[in-house]
Amino acid sequence: MPLVYLSLGSNIGKNIKDIAKNLANACLCLEEKVGEIILKSSFYQTKAWGVENQADFCNQIILISTNLMPETLLKVILEIELSLGRVRKVRWGERIIDIDIIYFDEMIINEVINDNFGEILLIVPHQRMQERLFVLIPLAEIAPDFVHPILKKTNKQLLSNCNDVLEVNIYE
Repeated sequence: MPLVYLSLGSNIGKNIKDIAKNLANACLCLEEKVGEIILKSSFYQTKAWGVENQADFCNQIILISTNLMPETLLKVILEIELSLGRVRKVRWGERIIDIDIIYFDEMIINEVINDNFGEILLIVPHQRMQERLFVLIPLAEIAPDFVHPILKKTNKQLLSNCNDVLEVNIYE
């Protein structure tokens, strides 16, 4: 079965502990609808990226095995986000849950999918992952030697070359 790395993020809740629960709820839904979670990174508290005047995020990377094809996986992820209360208002704005496909095995995908969510662009590996510490730090924690299929660098190398300056701290 294919192995998929997903990035989870949330910044809606009374405190970081409540926000971390949003990620735990997403993991339960993903295990129910997508497949078995093989690995989970630690939780990381992260300053907001893009739109900075909002609450800190809690971020995590998970590795999941699935029998879903990439297009179906994306649709299921969008349904899970919606079921957990995700409302898309502002790009990079606050959200109860955000689930992004970072890697789908070693596949390279760039296609448009049409469904009841409208026209969706599916790009794998995630096109901006190498620019974001909140993705690279937890990714390097659980998969330091996985090689990006386009950039031909390991996650550890991508992390060491990242110019992002946002604060990312492990949340215990």
